[in-house]
Amino acid sequence: MTSALPIRLLLVDDHAILREGLAALLTSMNGLEVVGQAGDGATALDMYRELQPDVVICDLRMVPMDGTEFTAAVRAEYPSARVILLTTYDTDEEVFRGLRAGAASYVLKDVAPAQLVETVQAVHAGHKAIDPAIAAKLAEHVASDGLTARQLEVLQCLAEGRSNLEIASTLYISEGTVKAHIKAIFQKLGARDRTQAVTIGIKRGFIRGL
Repeated sequence: MTSALPIRLLLVDDHAILREGLAALLTSMNGLEVVGQAGDGATALDMYRELQPDVVICDLRMVPMDGTEFTAAVRAEYPSARVILLTTYDTDEEVFRGLRAGAASYVLKDVAPAQLVETVQAVHAGHKAIDPAIAAKLAEHVASDGLTARQLEVLQCLAEGRSNLEIASTLYISEGTVKAHIKAIFQKLGARDRTQAVTIGIKRGFIRGL
């Protein structure tokens, strides 16, 4: 049942044109009201304190405070804050970061308007609303063990094309230890070789800056 009062929204995105376009779209929908817009997480946090919106729709990647950092910060002050992360990125690690921070939903930017409105309504009602495709990624990731901090370092070195000897020298460990880490990485990621491990690592958001 739709509330007699509109759902008050705060939009956060560092791309003004996209943000204003989204505001126009949502404003045209019955039962929704955009009460504020911000271009970064830090500004959004101040606006949240002032406006107390019902739901925040927030871009994931922004500076100086990104969507995950904003979500964690706003929920630390307001545990009942309801945040939908809206982004073009859908790597496993990004999903984990957002949900760990307390986001109620994670929606891709190519979502259909009707589905976005349904997500807003569900989140406003206190539900988690995760896109089925993203939920599948999440389940796949949970099914496998996570890599340790050292294994992530080794995987990054593999992505940079380093040999076992070079990795050992870079991380100040023995070549035998490097081989043991690589074996564990293959097992945890279900990879046959270095190339497949790196490919999976990129897909899951473990490898950056390539």
